[in-house]
Amino acid sequence: MAITDKHHCREIITKAVCGKGRKFSVVTHTVTPPHNPTSILGAWIINHQYEAVRAGDGIEVIGTYDINIWYSYNNNSQTDVAKETVSYVELVPLSYVDPKHRSSTEEVSAEATQEPNCVEASVTSSGTSVAIRVEREFAVEMIAETKVCVRVCPNGCNDYADKDYDFGVSTSEYDDFDPDLSDEV
Repeated sequence: MAITDKHHCREIITKAVCGKGRKFSVVTHTVTPPHNPTSILGAWIINHQYEAVRAGDGIEVIGTYDINIWYSYNNNSQTDVAKETVSYVELVPLSYVDPKHRSSTEEVSAEATQEPNCVEASVTSSGTSVAIRVEREFAVEMIAETKVCVRVCPNGCNDYADKDYDFGVSTSEYDDFDPDLSDEV
């Protein structure tokens, strides 16, 4: 079948980013050490591990991390470190989804744009445990097969190799553009 002047486009199936999302969250964990804490000397998070799975309208990030709390007890006369492993499931909604992607070809990934970090640790009002406030942020992507439409040159690529295309945008419009302010994930 020959390409006529009426048919200058063709659909191509390709893998592409068909969904994106980002989520920042603050969560509070309560850790009960073996001794009643008098004061908190330090708190940190280590051994963060996670994976991403497709779930409904978003991507679930399923992971674990260890909370370590250095605290004093017995009226600040002794110290110890309390350790606890925390599991979590964070649903990151997709703010963009290509409605024409092939769902059977979906692959998802997550990146911790802000690793879990302790921003506050304090002895609870009961005096028996420690409340830990943790910040974390994830960016997720869904890659899948989708269709894109491309222009077909009736006489091959050589027909357009020396042409300069005008897309109605002048380069001077981007002179003040700061790429560090870009919103891309």
